[in-house]
Amino acid sequence: MVQLDEKIYFYLLIIIPVIVVLYLLVLIWKKRTQRKFADTALLKRLTPNYSTNKSALKLILLIISLGLLIVGLVNPKIGTKLETVKREGVDIVFAVDVSKSMLAEDIAPNRLEKAKRLVSEIINQLASDRIGIIAYAGQAYPQLPITTDYGAAKMFLQSMNTDMLTSQGTAIDQAIELASTYYDDAEQTNRVLFIISDGEDHSEGSTIDAVEDAVDEGITIYTIGVGKAKGAPIPIKRNGILESLKKDSQGETVITRLNEDVLVDIAGEGNGQYIDGSNTNTAVEFIKEELLKMDRKEFEAKQFAEYKDQFQWFIGAALLLLFLDIFILDRKTSWLKKLNLFNEKRHE
Repeated sequence: MVQLDEKIYFYLLIIIPVIVVLYLLVLIWKKRTQRKFADTALLKRLTPNYSTNKSALKLILLIISLGLLIVGLVNPKIGTKLETVKREGVDIVFAVDVSKSMLAEDIAPNRLEKAKRLVSEIINQLASDRIGIIAYAGQAYPQLPITTDYGAAKMFLQSMNTDMLTSQGTAIDQAIELASTYYDDAEQTNRVLFIISDGEDHSEGSTIDAVEDAVDEGITIYTIGVGKAKGAPIPIKRNGILESLKKDSQGETVITRLNEDVLVDIAGEGNGQYIDGSNTNTAVEFIKEELLKMDRKEFEAKQFAEYKDQFQWFIGAALLLLFLDIFILDRKTSWLKKLNLFNEKRHE
């Protein structure tokens, strides 16, 4: 496991292309100036020991040295000791609706981005809970299994989009059934499922059956609504540019609306609560308080407990290359000249 202490120093890498451009400009200027002084053949006779490749070699050494110095400033650390630690928390699964209706922009920037932000902010409030993520539309897909790696969770969360599932629709029952398989600890007393959706449900009565089965397994279901009751059309975009609005079989523009009734019913049957996701801070704060009320189950998790600095290796290598650069002159080295490593033409 690698940690980077000061990632901000990576911005210094912009120096490298600047140096390369300056080098090329100087090289062009030198050649133009030399041509004004004498032709190429005469210059080679006047400076027979000048190496045309040494300057490029020195530039390469300089660039590598700078790269190593910058990595040294970033200070990469390597985990050297993996320990099993005791943690207490709740098992939480987020089921995020990725159907096309989540592209509606009645809540900025759109329903799906709002849902992803809500989940991300909830994760920020967690300390030692285990989390999993499910994406669902016409079918449910396991996006991330139960884990304590919040960084990975956010990465997978941001990659979610409405094109990731070919089967369209909104099958909440399948999301609930899949979530039931996430809770791998039979002794875990607090199992929480958050369904983030606009409430459109094409699974009809089977959703309540799935909710009842989940409750029997000790799962508490909370629903978070994203969108507005007045509804909005579903934009069809290409490269961020609006091309058209989704239409039904009669050619009428489809208006998708937040169906709070469905979400309220699911939360009620699931022994949880419906949460209005319009205000992110209010929703996250309410969820934080709800989770704090729950009993924590102790479980084991593996994590790196010790990290050792590795900057010295990069700094040392950079200084060594800079030291070697001192001994590389622009003139040809006698023994290298005999080897003719650069395939330079010899002039008598």
